[in-house]
Amino acid sequence: MALTRADFHQQNLASAKLEAQRLFDQKAVMHSAWLNWVASQIYRLRPAEYASMVRRELAQLQQPAEK
Repeated sequence: MALTRADFHQQNLASAKLEAQRLFDQKAVMHSAWLNWVASQIYRLRPAEYASMVRRELAQLQQPAEK
């Protein structure tokens, strides 16, 4: 039986949040090199649905810093 989108999201949300936090934490270390680095890290994530989840979580982490 195939996993529904909701099931996939539920099963992978905690992992996506942890991965996004790991990536975000490197921003202060890498400074201007971070953007290219983080893009390459997200590009390697599979499946694409998981990469999208991490990207969304990362965007949420960045919102407070940009206000």
